[in-house]
Amino acid sequence: MDFTFSEDQEALRSAVRDFLARESPASHWRSLLEDERGFSDAVWNRLVELGWTGLLVPQEHGGLGLGLVDLVVVMEEMGRVPFPSPYLSSAVLATRACCALGLDDPLVELAAGRSRGSVAIDEQGHGDVIDRIRTRASRKSGRWRLRGTKPVVIDGHTADWVLVAARTETGLGSFRIEKPAATPLPTLDPTRKIASLELRDTPAEPVGPESDHTRIWRRVVDDGCVALCAELIGSSESANRIAVEYARQRVQFGRPIATFQVIKHKAVDMLHKLELARVGTHYAAWASDADDPVRAEAAAMAKAYVGEAANFIAGECIQIHGGVGFTWDNDAHIHYRKAKQNDLLLGYNGIHRERVAKLVLDAA
Repeated sequence: MDFTFSEDQEALRSAVRDFLARESPASHWRSLLEDERGFSDAVWNRLVELGWTGLLVPQEHGGLGLGLVDLVVVMEEMGRVPFPSPYLSSAVLATRACCALGLDDPLVELAAGRSRGSVAIDEQGHGDVIDRIRTRASRKSGRWRLRGTKPVVIDGHTADWVLVAARTETGLGSFRIEKPAATPLPTLDPTRKIASLELRDTPAEPVGPESDHTRIWRRVVDDGCVALCAELIGSSESANRIAVEYARQRVQFGRPIATFQVIKHKAVDMLHKLELARVGTHYAAWASDADDPVRAEAAAMAKAYVGEAANFIAGECIQIHGGVGFTWDNDAHIHYRKAKQNDLLLGYNGIHRERVAKLVLDAA
């Protein structure tokens, strides 16, 4: 199987890399680390003009009609910077959910950049991300209302609307909340903002087909995991690059530390894990686009491995830098914090290892 990207995909990569180098240099994204909103409207609007908010939106709804393999290209470049924006929450998770639920009008709005959405899935507890959903939806006085807590809603405090996964009497349902009153929270990764959504008999509009939506939300989670993994590939590439560059420049005992065997071993181990993570992520993206029978297994395998690998790579990057790796001015800690948070979003690696085992054993 050929895992190389097409000429069009490489052209997309070049365009995204040039855009981010121009619009989001270190001075830009660092200025937003402590900003509550976490992104620039001006930069976001220019990204909208390029059509990238509609990358996953079908062409009949004003989007580019591309797939997860193309998204991987964009997410890798955004992770490499790293780029602060609501792209993951709106252009990936909310868009994927709208496609799966058959919500045509919101897709048009998302592609055109006239609104930004997010999803509220994850809850406290242990085990599978979907199985641990406890938020309840019930009809009161002819209107649906939600009760529960969604502690991790990406960009929930700045989204125009949120799609909430909640339990009903017949299974898992989907509900839309306009202008969610979400509370921003401190996060491990300052380039991605998180909010908590408290639902206390909150009015909501039911959306999607009249059936159990469990399979729909599992697919949204799987594709979201692939996007997170792709972002970590870019972040890990940057962590690997700055570590090697520093090792070549840092002189100790009269020679660059890159010539020391222990540093060489670290660099090789980092590259080894990076390349395995890259292959797993690209395969999972292809499997989703092809709707291959191993799609769910491939997504779970990628999420199980890539988060752990990114933590290792970013951690070794700090070790190679030594004391300077812990300083605010160095980018090493930013990539480490992104690896930690992405590993936790949509289920940490242990949950997905368990899911891989279950999928394999059930098939056997």
